[in-house]
Amino acid sequence: MAINYPNGKKFNPSKEPVKKKEKKDFSFSNRGKTLEDELNETNDYYLQLGHAVIHKKPVPVQIVKVEYPSRSAAVIREAYFRTPSTTDYNGVWNGRYIDFEAKETENKTSFPLKNIHEHQIHHMAQVVEQNGLAFMIIRFSSLQRYFLMRFESLQVFWDRMITGGRKSITLKEIEETSIEITPGAYPRIDYLSSLHKL
Repeated sequence: MAINYPNGKKFNPSKEPVKKKEKKDFSFSNRGKTLEDELNETNDYYLQLGHAVIHKKPVPVQIVKVEYPSRSAAVIREAYFRTPSTTDYNGVWNGRYIDFEAKETENKTSFPLKNIHEHQIHHMAQVVEQNGLAFMIIRFSSLQRYFLMRFESLQVFWDRMITGGRKSITLKEIEETSIEITPGAYPRIDYLSSLHKL
């Protein structure tokens, strides 16, 4: 029996069935999320439970030129950073002021110190001088490993670089001087538990 398409062409089935490409399952939880996304969700969780009040700092931007293509819309055409931002997050936990920077790297063996700026080191040093807690959360994205490094440890590696030494912190050094954070469901990055250990 001959089968025709609606346009009149004859249907000729190929001898080999067409193989459908198998879809890979990329539906792992948190895939594609940045460290910032994960920390923002964690901080919302802490806030809702009353554990801490920690927020991402807004970037200090000076808007120079705005256009209004319609009455209900505004488009920023030109803006500048007013001052260099300090660290990413700050707030209060357990009666203590906390201030920290969050950094990601795809490197598998070390964390490049070029990802940190001198004014951030200076800011964290000032926080520690006032008896606040300053630290850095590092995510090795390709390894899916997270570490909390106290500012005091970071300062040692920074000073080493400034005096002509290594320009990165090896993974082994991070493992020895930091607390590894095991990702979970709620909260995703429970860094407050690591602060308890400090």
